[in-house]
Order: sequence, then C-alpha cells, then structure tokens
Amino acid sequence: MIKRSFLGLIKPSLHYNALGASVTELEHIPAPLATVLLLPSSQRKNAARLLKTGDSVKTGQRLFSADGVDEFIVSPVSGTITAIEAFVGSFGKTYDKITIDVAKTETFDAGIDLLKKAPSAVTLQNLLRGLPGDLPVEALTSTRVRVNTIVVTCAETDLQVATNQTTVKTRIDDIKEGVKILKKAANVPHLSLIVPSHLKNEVASVGLNTKTVGGKYPSADYKLLMKEVFGTIVPAGKTCEEMGTLFISAEAVANVGRAYKTGTLPVNKLITVVNKSGVKKMALARIGTSVKEVLAHFNITVNEGDRVIFGGPMKGNAIFSLDHPILGDTDGIIVQDKKDVPAVSDYPCINCGECVRICPAHLPVNLLVRFLEAGQYEEAQIMYDLDSCIECGLCSYVCVSKMPVFQYITLGKHELAKTRSVEANHA
Repeated sequence: MIKRSFLGLIKPSLHYNALGASVTELEHIPAPLATVLLLPSSQRKNAARLLKTGDSVKTGQRLFSADGVDEFIVSPVSGTITAIEAFVGSFGKTYDKITIDVAKTETFDAGIDLLKKAPSAVTLQNLLRGLPGDLPVEALTSTRVRVNTIVVTCAETDLQVATNQTTVKTRIDDIKEGVKILKKAANVPHLSLIVPSHLKNEVASVGLNTKTVGGKYPSADYKLLMKEVFGTIVPAGKTCEEMGTLFISAEAVANVGRAYKTGTLPVNKLITVVNKSGVKKMALARIGTSVKEVLAHFNITVNEGDRVIFGGPMKGNAIFSLDHPILGDTDGIIVQDKKDVPAVSDYPCINCGECVRICPAHLPVNLLVRFLEAGQYEEAQIMYDLDSCIECGLCSYVCVSKMPVFQYITLGKHELAKTRSVEANHA
C-alpha cells in the first residue's frame, strides 16, 4: 500500500510477507564437501591459535580459538581442518575462518550425550550455541541480567523473509517440545508467544499465553512489542533482556526441541532465497555451506555490481564474497541486480521531514543525522537520543536525498559502544 504525504512525496506503508494456507516444498541444498565456520577471535588477540590445519574435528565438538579464551563455536560437521584464515566482518569484528573437509563417516563428540540427560543451562551454553535460529545462549545463561520472561516469536523481524512463519507451519510439534525444554533448562517463570494474526490458530496447541502482532512493518520489532503488546517501555540504551524479557525465534525453539527429542545436533538452517526477479524459495542448508553453493542450486548468477544481502532488505547486510558461509542467524539471502540496487548519495539533507514522520521512535532524525554524518557521536547520543533508535531502516527508505541514514546510525552506535568498552577496560 502506498500513501502520499502532504508534501506530495511517496510515503510507503510496508507490510511483512504473510504466508498463505500452505507452504511450498522446501528445497534441500546438498551438503557441501567443505564447510566454512567463523570462529570469533577478538579475545585471542596476540595468543597463538589453538587450532591448526590437519586437526580432526567431530560433530558437536567445541572449537576454541586459544587456551584461556571463552569464545568458541560448535562444529556442525566431522572432518579435517584444511585452512585457517583471518576474516574481518562487519564493523571490523575479527574471526578465524576455518575450512573443514567433511568426512564421509560422521563421528560425534562425547558432549552430544548431554542431549540424553535432563535439560540444563550448561547444555544450552556448551552444545546449542550457534543453533539454526540463533539461540541467544548468552542471555539465557547470563549472571549479569535476570530473565523472567521468554517470548517465543513466530513473527519475522524484517521484510521478505518467512523463516519463523514456515517453522510454525511445518514444525509445530518441535516448537511445543522446545518450549518444554526451555522451561526446564532456563528456569524462567513466564513464557509467552507472539504470532502474526493470520497464524493464531496454528499455535493454539502450544499452550502458551499468545499475543498477536499486526502485519505493518516494523510492528514485530522487539522493543515495539515490549511497549505495544507487553506494556513495558525499554529505556534508551537498554535492551529487552535487561528489562527481563528475552525474545527467541520460533526456529531456535523448534531446534531446541528437536535436539532433545532426537539426541542429535540440528545443523540445517532454514532460509528464504530471493532472486533478482523477486521470486522467493524456502531452502534448508547445512550451517557452513557457502552462499555460492546455495545460489548455484537455484541457478542464480551474480555479476559485478550486483548485491547479495544477508537477512532482509531493511536490516540486512550486504556481503562482499560468495564464499561467506550460512550461519545460525542467516534468515534470508536476497540477490539484487545492479540496476535495482537503491542509489546512495552524499547530497545533503533537505529537511523534508519524511524521516521524522515515519520514525516509530519519534526521533528528530533530520537533526540526528547531521551530527552522525560529522562523526559527533556523543552529541548525537546526548542531544538527539541516538540510543532510542530501534534500527528499523525506515528513515533510509524514505530519504529523498538518498542519504545512508541507517548506516550512519549503526556506525554511530558501534563507535560509542567501542568507546564505552575501552573506558570500562581502563577504569
């Protein structure tokens, strides 16, 4: 639906994709011969790598970057490490890019046996990290914050993707089992469920207090849900977890249920693949599969100047290499032809006010962006409430000057967080 503002400018009303009565058959991407994993290495600094080429790994094995470092990933495959390279992600976050040649015969780490025992926070922390659906294990097991409510969200956080809705339609029994497991393992007194209104009947058997959310973007944003559905305002600079509420995707909950039900580690990620013509397909790909292999399965060709986005069009990130692996939080892959890539300009703000009118947090975006553009991040935070931004991307979408407002905002928040971290370490 498109509306016109009183200035005569195009003002969009964006809506999430609502799945119909049935789900198209899921495409199964063949398991790759080599899997690529990204192991965070920021804590390793100058310490020697613990892993080396030629090492054998087992499915479910925890891979640490160095001795005494608590950053690790859980291997979704068995095989031999054939390469370890430095990898720099968004905002300069560093990783070890580990390539594993997958063995023909799968062997399992002894830790897998934890899935045959009573559910516990230890198992969530040590085995289900990186689970398809991105289970927030840090928040679940944190001693810094006390979570008293878990909200299973069956709604999407961005446009185009349909991961949680598809999970609801195809894996409701797994979701029910996952809810039981989380009640026992996380020891959280309250559980609720958020669902798009068109799927309310689908989740009736889960047995949780259920709230519906509308289809207009960004109504399913977690901070907006806290205010509009649960009646709690999240103060600027605070997270939902710090307010006692943790949102977990339906896919993550379903995979927790399947892990305990089968005694195996779920390793296949559900993703929405959107080609250059806008045609969508739902696919299952093993974590660590390269984007190149996923696109080849759908005969999607990427040429110079085209854009490949991880996630949705509003909050997603463009990737620079088709060797980038599918991760536990990869809900979508969108390919844009170069002629369809939205233009970005350094033309100055013309004060049309469209960003201010559309902002769900009611921020003076036109003033905020001036300080961000100039790198004056603390001033933007103090004077124009940068921390209240929910990062929905609507400001960039409606900007007449085509300014990268959303990117200025995320960069500003990143730089402030980095400054606070440095100050805390030297306090």
